Order: sequence, then structure tokens, then C-alpha cells
Amino acid sequence: MTSLRDGKSDAKDRSSKRKRGEWAYLIMKEFQVRPGMEKRFEKIYGSDGDWVRLFIQDESYFGTDLIHSLDGARTYVTLDFWRSQQAYDKFRKRQLAKYQALDQQCEELTESEREIGRFVRVPSK
Repeated sequence: MTSLRDGKSDAKDRSSKRKRGEWAYLIMKEFQVRPGMEKRFEKIYGSDGDWVRLFIQDESYFGTDLIHSLDGARTYVTLDFWRSQQAYDKFRKRQLAKYQALDQQCEELTESEREIGRFVRVPSK
């Protein structure tokens, strides 16, 4: 998979004070993007896209990586980094209407979406 992170993004600059090493909760999702929608998908789901602009409003959000499969031209995975599951759940509850509205707007971009899983970071010893 190749990374589609844009190091110059405004959202990344705003979150640069949040060290990636501090995250403890990760949500991974896989998307099959419709033919011809790849660039639009990358813009919306990338490190300076609509989803990041929604997430960045919460100080418990650490960033998103968008990765693209080398095996399938239209397979993408998002990695969303949060301080904790509780922080993410609170964010979702507070921003549910905006989250659902954006999700609905993005439905036309994909053939399928599935959650790969939710993960917690293993602390260093």
C-alpha cells in the first residue's frame, strides 16, 4: 500500500501539536471506490479532506492516514488515530448529525465500505 498523506496540509499543521505517539485508539476502514471517483475520494478522505476537517475540531483526534492498495487500483484504507475509544465515542455523539450528513454525501463515491477493526495501542515496556 502507498501513503497518500500530504505533509503540507492545513489540518496537519493544526494538529501538529498532537504528537502521533500519544494516540491510543485506531479505527481502520476499507473502501472500494467506484470507477472514476478515485481523485475525488482521495481529496475528501485524505489528510486535508472533509473528514479530517470534521475530526480536527476535537482535541482528541490525532490524524488520519489514507493508504491505497498496490493490488487493487480502487481499494483504499483509512487509519483514524484518536486518544481513546471514549474520546472518539464522545466526539461521535456530539457530532452525529454532521458525521451522518458527510457520510451520506460520500456514499456515491464508493461501492462498499467495511470496518476492518478498532485497535488499541500496546504500551511500550
